[in-house]
Parts: sequence; C-alpha cells; structure tokens
Amino acid sequence: MLLVTTDKITGKTFEELGIVSGSMVQSKNAFKDIGAGFKSMVGGELGSYTKMLQEARDIATQRMVKQAEQMGADAIVCVRFSSSAVMQGAAEILASGTAVKFA
Repeated sequence: MLLVTTDKITGKTFEELGIVSGSMVQSKNAFKDIGAGFKSMVGGELGSYTKMLQEARDIATQRMVKQAEQMGADAIVCVRFSSSAVMQGAAEILASGTAVKFA
C-alpha cells in the first residue's frame, strides 16, 4: 500500500474511495513515568516515550491501511497524524487519509 502526504501521485490518476483512519489510545506506564521524570530533570530525549509513541503510530497506521485494503484501495493520499489527550495519562494517536484506487 502506497502512503503519501500529498494529494497527488506523480504519473497516476485515481478515483477517491473515501476517508480512512486508524487510531490507538496509549496510556503511560507508571514505571516509565518515574524514569522519565528523573530524565526530565537533566534534559535529553525520553527514549521510552519516543518508542511508545512510535509503536502507537505504527499500530494506528496499520489499522488505517487495513481499512483502505477492505475498500479495495491501491494507495492512501493526504496522510496525516494527530494526537490528543483523552484522559490524564493517556493519548490517542490518529492516522487518517483518503483511500484511492488507481485508474
């Protein structure tokens, strides 16, 4: 499945099938939170959070692709990622775009 952030794919014409999305709600781990708290005192990357959010983005992307495949799509254009807090200590990662079928 081809994923692009643009609204066009060079050399391709396509029919839009509709909006697709996938999400993942990720909560913090109390032990990682304690370690991150110590790390934030001295500065630097919070590696455990970076890894956790990357995994959440990957899962959200996989869910979006699965939805597009069920629609018979060849690609997803205008791919976007967003995040929002859904409760204290938990965030939703959303992947969305437009599923398309090549002409």
